[in-house]
Amino acid sequence: MPRILLSWIGNTDLRAPQAETEIGLGPIAQACASLTFERVVLLTDYPETKVAEFRKWLRERIGCPLDVQCRHLSSPTNFGEIYEAARDVVVAVVSEISSAELVFHLSPGTPAMAAVWIILAKTRFPAELIESSQKFGVRTASVPFDLAADFIPDLLRESDRRLEATNASPVPEAPEFADIIHRSRQMKRTIERASYVAPRSVPVLLEGESGTGKELFARAIHNASPRRQKAFVAVNCGAIPAELVESELFGHEKGAFTGATESRAGYFENADGGTLFLDEIGELPVTAQVKLLRALQEGEVRRLGGKNAKKVDVRIIAATNRDMLSFMSSGRFRADLFYRLAVAVIKLPPLREREGDVSLLIERLLDEINKQSESEPGFKHKKLSSGAKKLLLRHTWPGNVRELLNTLRRAAIWSQQPEIQADDIKDALFPEGTMQDQAVLDRPLGHGFSLPDVLQEVVQHYLKRALIESAGNKTTAAELVGLPSYQTLSNWLAKYKVDFGNTRA
Repeated sequence: MPRILLSWIGNTDLRAPQAETEIGLGPIAQACASLTFERVVLLTDYPETKVAEFRKWLRERIGCPLDVQCRHLSSPTNFGEIYEAARDVVVAVVSEISSAELVFHLSPGTPAMAAVWIILAKTRFPAELIESSQKFGVRTASVPFDLAADFIPDLLRESDRRLEATNASPVPEAPEFADIIHRSRQMKRTIERASYVAPRSVPVLLEGESGTGKELFARAIHNASPRRQKAFVAVNCGAIPAELVESELFGHEKGAFTGATESRAGYFENADGGTLFLDEIGELPVTAQVKLLRALQEGEVRRLGGKNAKKVDVRIIAATNRDMLSFMSSGRFRADLFYRLAVAVIKLPPLREREGDVSLLIERLLDEINKQSESEPGFKHKKLSSGAKKLLLRHTWPGNVRELLNTLRRAAIWSQQPEIQADDIKDALFPEGTMQDQAVLDRPLGHGFSLPDVLQEVVQHYLKRALIESAGNKTTAAELVGLPSYQTLSNWLAKYKVDFGNTRA
């Protein structure tokens, strides 16, 4: 496993080439002399003229590749800018060498830079933390596991406070959303949007990958609305056979079709006065979309085989993991129905973009598993070893929260001891590469499959990776993905609707 050192360049490091006898090697060179690394990646906000001599001096002293990356900071204590710069560099390293063993050096740079390394190591990128000094040499820095995670909200909250201070209306309190476990800015803003729209009876469209909690959000919106005392009816549109959609949604009368031995109310009538949650709305057949649109426009439904229409008062919350704009352009989803549903559109972030949430979710979900398992024979209360927790934090969770929960459940079963070990987690995890390959290569044909959508998904993935790894340099990004020039890359970015700003989210 390649060992990679990442560090900011400090003033002592820059002085070392000229004052080695006085101040020693400096933290970075001292670490490279004491420990073995396969690669050294350094960040600096100093001008190139001040860094050039140190780079040359250090390269002659280490026996591995050296990569020095300049990052402009408005201030060496600006947490937000430091965090963004360090995170992007680590993402690039991990994307290139997924099995890398990361080592973050805390000594060089400002205290803010050291704090950011701690946060990254304890939340998103498990890493060894080291520090060095002339007196004590190079040693591992001991930092409690939860320290960084607890510090993240305070670190990043200031910009949200400034935003809220300029807003005339305060953020509404929403205890109904308390079950959505989070501490990340991304999820906080998503909950704020949901809480704003909850009291209004407008339709809501929830967009997000499978496992991001769309039904949990829908229930929270319902519970925070004036309809909370009425029914919440959840329907998986993808699970209804095409020939039964109309009967399931709108009901049927006795004798309407073979097997209709009695009259039956549909989901719309069952949800009258309350909320109808239409999950996987993109899977509805086009013929059913026409009838759904009419029901929404008229505010009434007619049972299959019935003569009279019945008025219904239903709030619609729809959800999808599809790209609905592509579905509309290909004729698989009616534009008039989409715009009827998409009055308030809320995008749920995938777990890999919810920085700081994974460690919190691990703790809460394991507590939940322990409580659910108490009555089972031979139950032992389970906790995670530090090695097991590191493996969980390193995983990208393509199945999102649902995958994380089921992985913890499997690991709790495999582990015969009270403490879940790293090997138990390895047995419980699905290989990421295999899952991603199957997600692209083994999707079932028909039933909404679209080759253009799959191609767009793949292209967007690699363009975003290239932009992150090149730190936004389009010429370098073009080379990374095999495009002839930055102009060609720009054309691809426009064609496939890739915004570099979104790659930093």
